[in-house]
Amino acid sequence: MAHLLTDQALHASSVVANNAMNRDRNLTGVNSYERVLGFDPLAWLSEGGSGDGDRNASDSKEADPGWLDLCCGSGRALLQAAALQVRAELIGVDLVDAFAAGPGPTLIAAPLERWTPERAFDLITCVHGLHYIGDKLALLSRAVRWLTPGGRFVADLDLTSIRLVDGSPAGRRLTARLRAAGLVYDTRHHRISCTGPRHLDLPYVYLGADDRAGPNYTGQPAVHSYYRATS
Repeated sequence: MAHLLTDQALHASSVVANNAMNRDRNLTGVNSYERVLGFDPLAWLSEGGSGDGDRNASDSKEADPGWLDLCCGSGRALLQAAALQVRAELIGVDLVDAFAAGPGPTLIAAPLERWTPERAFDLITCVHGLHYIGDKLALLSRAVRWLTPGGRFVADLDLTSIRLVDGSPAGRRLTARLRAAGLVYDTRHHRISCTGPRHLDLPYVYLGADDRAGPNYTGQPAVHSYYRATS
């Protein structure tokens, strides 16, 4: 098994402690959230979710719909959303305090394994951020609980980066367990999603992370997360 890092050591890694992946990513256009996620986040929020009326702000106790962007990088997409005067609370969280300047969103520098929001969200995104998280399954399990009824969670996830003690990918068994819990995994786009809050009780114990795993499908260095299966 690879030499594994604790969360504290991982935060100091040059692979993790940067916002290069999302520094210049726009809200819409070629290099954008819209392209990576497969939909326009603002259109989805303003149209009440899927556009067929099955989700709107009245489903939540919050006055305005909320968009939480995990591993938001510079926060550029949220700043662009704020400039368009979208009626939503916009919150971004990233390990590195390298946020672009501008009014509107709340941008928070914090390690995600220790951060918890104070409200539920109609949209939660994580654009290429899970590649740099140590305990990916724990963050995934927590994030899907932060959704409003009918809220949408979408994140990039390379399942080959989730490894077992012998170094092999967790593979089809993990995929089956995620799908059984109501999550959808798009193997072509390496994208995981769900609608509405979910409860994930996955039989894996986190052991640590390897920041020397090398490039993943994006071509950028990423982190492998190691687990011991308990069943």
